[in-house]
Amino acid sequence: MKKRCKGTISVSMVVIGVLLHIWVSASSVPASDTSDLISYIRGVDTLEFCGEKIPLEIEEIRERFEKEFLLILWNRPQVILWLKRSQRYFPFFERMQKENSMPDDLKYVAIIESALRPHMRSRKGAIGFWQFMASTGREYGLKINRHIDERRNFFASSRAAIRYFKKLHESFGSWVLAVSAFNMGEKRLKAEIIEQGTADFFQLYLPLETQRFLFRIISVKLIFSDPFRYGFKLDKADYYHQLSFDRIKMKSVDQIPIQIIAQAAETQFKVIKDLNPEIRGHYLVSENHDILIPKGASEGFHKRFQALFENYLTVSKKRVYIVKKGDNLSLIANRFNIPLATLLIWNRLDFRRPIHPGDRLIIYPVKKKPKK
Repeated sequence: MKKRCKGTISVSMVVIGVLLHIWVSASSVPASDTSDLISYIRGVDTLEFCGEKIPLEIEEIRERFEKEFLLILWNRPQVILWLKRSQRYFPFFERMQKENSMPDDLKYVAIIESALRPHMRSRKGAIGFWQFMASTGREYGLKINRHIDERRNFFASSRAAIRYFKKLHESFGSWVLAVSAFNMGEKRLKAEIIEQGTADFFQLYLPLETQRFLFRIISVKLIFSDPFRYGFKLDKADYYHQLSFDRIKMKSVDQIPIQIIAQAAETQFKVIKDLNPEIRGHYLVSENHDILIPKGASEGFHKRFQALFENYLTVSKKRVYIVKKGDNLSLIANRFNIPLATLLIWNRLDFRRPIHPGDRLIIYPVKKKPKK
């Protein structure tokens, strides 16, 4: 027993020693890195956002900026991804800004809101590139339902964001206050301005997230203005390519499987979903749609689609199963040797909702695996 205990203690001490070494190594900062960070913040004398001066001469304001700037600089992998993704989307947004006479700095808001990821979702339910809540998104023209969520569509959501920014600027007369209202809500910001007796953002006590929001945006702007200066040495080839696509219009009285759109575009299901992240599920509902497909695929698309869709409708009519008494979805899936999830997708069903005798289900033929 004694020998076993000693061995256990010895092993434990080794493990603790290894863990301490890892912790010390991970938390130690090379002197050169620290001096670089200090030189970065020393070199910042003046800052502005959308032409509005940031009063860095006030120590409390400078501290708030430096905190966010240093934290963002420290997360270097994330900044590299921000930079690389920016060339995928920024050229489109910059054109929209120019067409609407909007300041260029607003594009950095999307970096802080979503890191330019379409499926980003907050704890409060804000979604997409610009983190719209559903009610605000609908107010500014976005289609949001169980089939389509345009908060995930870069073009639709960016047009909505520009309209929203424009309205907020008209209401507050300041871009600094406009982006603060974008973050916390305009009614809440107006209430704080009235209660606190000032419309100076830098004198307002706002929710902590909103207090940080502007300084995080400014930090991103500063890094993007000269990535090389701040240690991000990316070549032109390192950036992700700008989105490239053809846009097609579709109208149908029947629901359309995305797989058929992919086949007509001579590509894969995933490509169509990635180009159109606003589409929820596996089907397009019967209404008008603007769909993005790979560049060059529009030539002959509609002809290919028509043939594929007609064949799909013919097969669907021939493969209808009438639900009988005692049936349930799991039994039916087992009977036809298909996964339950597949049956749900084919028939746009919710597993939580019961089926009833007489309901009609589509069952497609399943290709048999070739014998070895």
